[in-house]
Amino acid sequence: MSDTSLTIDNILAPELTLCRVSASSKKRALEFIAEQINLQDNTLSETQIFNNLISRERLGSTGIGQGIAIPHCRLEGLDHVVGVLMTLEESVEFDAIDNQPVDLIFALVVPKEATSEHLELLSQLAEKFNERSFCDRLRQCEDASTLYERMTASSG
Repeated sequence: MSDTSLTIDNILAPELTLCRVSASSKKRALEFIAEQINLQDNTLSETQIFNNLISRERLGSTGIGQGIAIPHCRLEGLDHVVGVLMTLEESVEFDAIDNQPVDLIFALVVPKEATSEHLELLSQLAEKFNERSFCDRLRQCEDASTLYERMTASSG
């Protein structure tokens, strides 16, 4: 494995793994993601991240079905991939392809000049989230450290 290869565990930080977040809507969930990324790196604009996530959603929902969404966007001036994993206290409407509300979100913010590697990462995520038992284990987590361990244990 080269050190340029992206895997879930090298883009997801424990600080950006959040369990049972209270979000009343899709918009609020995306705002929360932008806030959390900004808290970890205040050189990244919370407003720009939020606006880019919303712009991407306007192209088509990133709700992939079965209560899961993978919101993602590109960001000017970013030199690394940022991942945010969160479970929601209560599901929110996300305009998902199956019209089911979402309670499991993995957000991905990638550099503006994102490569095929970033698409590969989206594909890895979609594949993991396609496994119902894996998603159930994530949803059962009571705290962020357990959530982080379960997400990163089988990736790579």
